[in-house]
Amino acid sequence: MVVMDMSYSFKPSVEKALGSPVIIADRFHFCRYIYWALDRVRRRVQKDFHECDRKKRKRMKHVFNKRHEELTEKQRWYLERYLDFSSELRSAYKLKEAFRSWFDEAKQIGSNEGLLVKQAIYNFYHLVEKSGMKEFVKAIETFKNWEVEILNSFTFGYTNGPIEGLNNQTKAIKRNAFGFKRYDRLRMRVLLHHQLKEKTIQVG
Repeated sequence: MVVMDMSYSFKPSVEKALGSPVIIADRFHFCRYIYWALDRVRRRVQKDFHECDRKKRKRMKHVFNKRHEELTEKQRWYLERYLDFSSELRSAYKLKEAFRSWFDEAKQIGSNEGLLVKQAIYNFYHLVEKSGMKEFVKAIETFKNWEVEILNSFTFGYTNGPIEGLNNQTKAIKRNAFGFKRYDRLRMRVLLHHQLKEKTIQVG
């Protein structure tokens, strides 16, 4: 099995090198296509807003991406205020929440009820196509091209998240130290940070 991002150039190389393994699309990478679509709609419709509201909207991106049930009362007030400016933006936000609901449900039942997960993503496709929003339509075109690999992520449950987290922390260590002249010192610093002194591991 190979967990990877949705790279059209990397996929055939993996299949050729490893003899057609089971390929799993990393959850972070396919989820962000939906959040990118929402952000593109936001940026497009806000061009018609008053300049003051447009500047404030730029600071609202994290509110749009946050789970609705996790929003504070103040954040919900601001969200509703801005969604009232555009019915299209409200529809885009609802699509994002519909996708998130599918994603959460798929994580719970994916390994046991693959057909239900597949039918649910088809229902999401229908919602997107019905909306006619080009940003989301383009996103689900990518989903359809990688559908098997996306569904595999719920069937097998593997993700690159923990490894990418370690990589990001390692990059931060190197950046905060303004670089290391000696590799062995970088290696020791990374091992100490992750408390891996007693483990046999190769870093780098």
